[in-house]
Amino acid sequence: MLESLFKLEANKTTASREITAGVTTFLTMGYIIFVNPNILSATGMDKGALITATILAAAFGTILAGLWANVPFAMAPGMGLNAFFAYSLVIGKGITWQTALGVVFISGIVFLLMTIFGVRKHVIAAIPFELRLAIASGIGLFITFIGFQNLGLIVDNPATLVSLGTLSTPVILGLVGLLVITILEIKKVKGAILIGILSTTLLGVIFKEVAVPGTVFSPPPSISPIFMKMDIMNAIKWGMWGAIFSFMFVDLFDSVGTIVACSYEADLVNEDGSIDRIDRVLEADAVATIAGSLMGSSTTTSFIESGAGIAAGARTGLANVATGVMFLLALFITPIIGIVPAFATAPALIIVGVYMFKNVANIQFNSFEKGLPAFLTIILMPLTYSISMGLAFGFIAYVVVTAASGKASKIHPFMWGIGAFSVLDVILTAH
Repeated sequence: MLESLFKLEANKTTASREITAGVTTFLTMGYIIFVNPNILSATGMDKGALITATILAAAFGTILAGLWANVPFAMAPGMGLNAFFAYSLVIGKGITWQTALGVVFISGIVFLLMTIFGVRKHVIAAIPFELRLAIASGIGLFITFIGFQNLGLIVDNPATLVSLGTLSTPVILGLVGLLVITILEIKKVKGAILIGILSTTLLGVIFKEVAVPGTVFSPPPSISPIFMKMDIMNAIKWGMWGAIFSFMFVDLFDSVGTIVACSYEADLVNEDGSIDRIDRVLEADAVATIAGSLMGSSTTTSFIESGAGIAAGARTGLANVATGVMFLLALFITPIIGIVPAFATAPALIIVGVYMFKNVANIQFNSFEKGLPAFLTIILMPLTYSISMGLAFGFIAYVVVTAASGKASKIHPFMWGIGAFSVLDVILTAH
């Protein structure tokens, strides 16, 4: 059965190797079980329900990609996209989390239709390379900023907007956790972020900043407080379409970048550079996002941490099934997951931000024409506390600067439309 489903022999692998690699992938991305509920619960959503929803969304998306596309690319609620959901939409714009779930649901539908009808490749071709890199870098800077806020190292200040916080016990413990993760990452220890979160939580227990749960094992919390709660009618209002397309753009570039990188590592790229199963992976990504929004989670996307499993030998979807099963097993240790504090997950946000920001090294800032739009995209995400505003200003700047330089013919037709839509988004948001 395994041979017929996953073609192990054709992919020069074995069931034991795939399962071992799948567990490796889980260890490297398992931190999302702790981080995602902490981020989304800032909106007022039930944290216990979010733990269950996060695990189910990750298991569903990962197993779906494994069975539908037969690739070892795991999926889970995406970092950056969850911050956009909580801090930009709900807290920043003041909309309800139910409406934000509706935005995620619609963005998943749009993403799926774009993939099915082949529009995806035109959108990717329309966005300049530097802007694609800037999107990832800007989100990395935004996530890091949120991480320092959650840690308590950066606090609000009425005179300067932000300033340094006090070195309280939780802040010090969080900084120790950051140091632990950094050392483990330098030494290339698998599961470094997960180990850092757990060790920081343990320190919190020792210093009496975290309460010990009465039990370790228990049935998972019900997702009924957030299940099928999305508000579609308010999500389709004009003011929400900028957010819908922002989710779609970020998910698209995040997924494509991850898929391409992991495909090269897993030897799944053809001689002409094409990837046979990329459409199936993107379809699975979109369906997982739709399903995740129904469960009550933010956008589900492909995880670059899948590379750890690929390095351990993963070549087929069987590894994904193993990863998905590990997520499902985590459902029964939710008491431990529930006690993990924000100061323990904050270092994970900072480290993930570092990995996303490294894309900035490939942006040609010596070319002002390319550098200005990229810079505005990056810097305005944290300064406006909105990924969508960073995208909008970056797109507008690219169209204006390129046209003003006498190179309007180089602007992709799709980009003109994206630029015009971005202008409307900025006007309506700032109105």
